Order: sequence, then C-alpha cells, then structure tokens
Amino acid sequence: MDAPRAAARAIQLEEITADTSAETLSAARELLFEYGRFVLAHPQSAGFCYGTLEQEVARLPGSYLEKQGGCLVARVDDEPAGFVGWRAIPDSVAADAWELKRLWVRPLARGLNLGRTLTQAVFDRAIRARRKAVYLDTAPAVMAAAHRLYLSMGFEPCPPYNDNPVEELVWMVKNL
Repeated sequence: MDAPRAAARAIQLEEITADTSAETLSAARELLFEYGRFVLAHPQSAGFCYGTLEQEVARLPGSYLEKQGGCLVARVDDEPAGFVGWRAIPDSVAADAWELKRLWVRPLARGLNLGRTLTQAVFDRAIRARRKAVYLDTAPAVMAAAHRLYLSMGFEPCPPYNDNPVEELVWMVKNL
C-alpha cells in the first residue's frame, strides 16, 4: 500500500471494558480467533494451546482485566483490524511490569503501522500506570514481522519468564 493511501485511512483504538458493546466484544473475539488460527497454521507452533486461547476469548475482557491489564481493538475505517492485550507479570518475575499478549493485525490492514500503534498504546498505558517494563514472548519463525517490530521498538532478548511450550520461542523485554 502506498503512503498517501495509508495516510488517508482512519485508525481508531478502543479499549475493551466491562461496558464495551456486544458488537465490539464480538469483533475482539474474532480477531483473537484469527490470531490463534494463524499460529496453528504454522508447523513451528508446536505446543500452542488453542484451548487456552478459547478460554481467554470466552472470558474477554475479564481474562485481562482480572490480571491488572486490558486490551484494545483497532479499527481502520470503522472496521475491526487489530488487537492487543496486556496483563501484569508476577512480581517473582519483575516488579511493576506487564506482559504484552496477542498482538494481531489483519492482513488487509498491514502496512499501516497498526502493530506499532497498538504496541505504543500499551507502552503509553504502562508508563501512566508506572510500570517499569513490558515483557513478551514470540516465535520469530512464525511472526517474523512482529519480531522485527519488537526489535525496532526497543525490546531486547531476556531469559524465559514463563513456561510457554511453543517451540523456538524468544522472550523479550522493553524497559520503560
């Protein structure tokens, strides 16, 4: 997509709360299921538990809010196009830190810097909440573009902080 066309697109972020409309909740759930199907479609994703994702989706937004986090849906020209969630990391891993989860941008919205916009929105909220770092885990072989984005936004490799069973996983942290 060329830059002038991309610049003309209207991008909006909506934080999902207990009062979010059924329509937006449905869109968030579908985006999360798309993320899961994308991950499962790659043989390098051995260990990814779709059942855990289904439970997370069923409890949305509680699956994030109950862990001192939240989630956002991005819209492009009023159409759902992206999702990101975050939640507190246990103090045993890092005090005052969040984990970025489930960053997903629909293929038709790629090239609009939507992944960067969603990630920056999590950083902005983390800073306002006085968090000291944001962690994530990712599978570069499956999500190469996301991995490049994380590196470009200042994430650095770190020791594993969870027991995620997905093969070829990389753990990263961005200090704020």
